[in-house]
Amino acid sequence: MSVPARLSLAPAGDLAALEAIWRELEGRAAPSFFQSWTWVGCLAAERYPDPWLLRAERGGTLVGLALLNRRDGRLWLHESGVAWPDAVYIEHNGVLLARDAADLLPACLGRLLASGCLLHLSGIDAAHLAALSERGVVRVLSSSAAPYVALDALPPGPEGYLATLSANTRQQLRRSDRRLGGAAGLRMTGAATLEEALGFLDALAVLHQASWTQRGRPGAFANPWFRRFHAELLARALPRGEADLLRIDGAAGPVGYLYNFRHRGRVLAYQSGFDYAAAGSHGKPGLSCHRAAIERARTEGDTAYDFLAGDSRYKRSLAGRTATPLHWLEAASLWSPAGLRLACREALLRLRGSGRQTPGVPPLCNSGGAHDGP
Repeated sequence: MSVPARLSLAPAGDLAALEAIWRELEGRAAPSFFQSWTWVGCLAAERYPDPWLLRAERGGTLVGLALLNRRDGRLWLHESGVAWPDAVYIEHNGVLLARDAADLLPACLGRLLASGCLLHLSGIDAAHLAALSERGVVRVLSSSAAPYVALDALPPGPEGYLATLSANTRQQLRRSDRRLGGAAGLRMTGAATLEEALGFLDALAVLHQASWTQRGRPGAFANPWFRRFHAELLARALPRGEADLLRIDGAAGPVGYLYNFRHRGRVLAYQSGFDYAAAGSHGKPGLSCHRAAIERARTEGDTAYDFLAGDSRYKRSLAGRTATPLHWLEAASLWSPAGLRLACREALLRLRGSGRQTPGVPPLCNSGGAHDGP
């Protein structure tokens, strides 16, 4: 007979004191980088004005944690519920559970639903979606695949990765590498110090903003908080080997910059800036820089190169069809005021024919409904 779990949801108290507890549980869990204290705890006092902590214990041992911010009767998982701090964009999100306590995920999410608050969960996986759908009312706001390259499954040899790509992608890469790298080829440099990493980040931001503003979009660095958050994050992540700021140089100077997270063998391609203006018609700096980073990650023994969520042509070209479905949703207990409002609102939207629906995922899921991702 399994030992029953004890679940609690209460104000978090001293966030600084939470770090040691969180880090200890990380050692017994299999978290993503976005579930680590490096990310969750970064500028936590500002990001969680009203922090609440979910705790799960089994046999007197802590086996589960989740940090939420309460705002206007809503609970946000590892987010604030305010647009400007949440612009750092969380993915691979979820309750942090010890490896031997994965079976407690439905109970943990059930405890959150029992709070009576409307829950907001961003970037969660299919297991979280399924558990919530069986216990409450769920409205999927959006779903997106996160393509990745399984580095540990690539054919051996220096051409092993290229052999997995389409003939067209291989041709584009070789032509781009010749155009950008010249006879000497492309060279990659990783920032060795925090000062150097911040310099790379600023250079990345200039290229990133130039690309996005040219398309009439503001770009991530238009929000001053974005730069401030990542300056603090790098101060935490670099000493732990959890972040890479990479500069890729070609024949005429820097081709682009990559800002990647590294966590337990998985490289996460978080942000980038490329010099499209100097690339010419045959230069594909995004393809060439990511290919170089993929080869670097493979050489260093990493197991996956994750492009994170978003449907982009370069991701499909470099990762193929291998992807993790992620979901952004609202959820509430079926008979709670929040749940009834959510159900009524969704029903009204569907009657009007204006409800948003992700292919393969009903916009409203509850007990007995479908909850498979696209």
